[in-house]
Amino acid sequence: MSLILGMIPMILMMVAPILICAIGGMISERSGVTNIALEGLLCFGGCSAAIAHKLFELAGVSHSLSIVVSLCIGSVIAGLISLIHAYTAIDLGADQTISGTGINLLANGATIFASQIFFKADRTKEFQMGMQTDRLGIYPTAYIAIVVVLLAWFVLYKLPYGMHLRACGEHPAAAESVGINVRRIRYQAVLVSGILGGLAGGCCVLTQTIQYTSNTINGKGFIALAAVSFGRWTPLGVTLASLLFGAAQAFSVIATNFGALRVLPSDFFNILPYVITLVALIFTSGKNYAPLDVGKPYTKGAS
Repeated sequence: MSLILGMIPMILMMVAPILICAIGGMISERSGVTNIALEGLLCFGGCSAAIAHKLFELAGVSHSLSIVVSLCIGSVIAGLISLIHAYTAIDLGADQTISGTGINLLANGATIFASQIFFKADRTKEFQMGMQTDRLGIYPTAYIAIVVVLLAWFVLYKLPYGMHLRACGEHPAAAESVGINVRRIRYQAVLVSGILGGLAGGCCVLTQTIQYTSNTINGKGFIALAAVSFGRWTPLGVTLASLLFGAAQAFSVIATNFGALRVLPSDFFNILPYVITLVALIFTSGKNYAPLDVGKPYTKGAS
């Protein structure tokens, strides 16, 4: 029992970036824009936050201020990158899956290139210290994730703006007919998904490692994307799905602490989170809970 209780801080550490990123993906898709680029946005945010934190560390900036500003920088950079996806998907009417995939591919090269510019290596230089836990051993990222979920729920279901956003994803022509600016809301939703993706990337790097490498994110964006679908595009559902997938990731790390499991190869536990993600999607793929118009380009005046 003590071992299971000891897992809670690690589970929350693993869940937080996935949940924050998944909420961003949910918001984008509720507006009607599929955001396959979550993986790339995590990479851009994580790399930017790691570079900023190391440079602030070298400049002698206080640790707490460096963490906050680095997270903000990661969020802004990823938010700006997400506007590329917004422009191609909304204004150009390009295939949203291809557009998002392009950003994922761009992230692989751009983050390594940025590391080469700043540190002459294919990864950022190690920083001395990332985020610190509280007295319960919990990182601040868990509390950030809770705030993000509550804000998303409040905006989507308690404010008129949330109803407008959901209408853009369900029936944009009807939304436009009552004066809702579909293009603007979709741009804003994609931008928010980028900001949250960047924040999630920064949270990941500043809690789980001491530098950014090409393997730091390691599919967390795709797991977040799966959490959106498995969670049926609702804040509560996405939260529960993220908890499941995050717990699977945490278990893959500490599984060797269980004596009976040491006979299994480590690779088995490494692939476990992704297997659980696939199985979960298989068992929930019978019904389509996605917004009706998600992934479809919309032209103003079209019916």
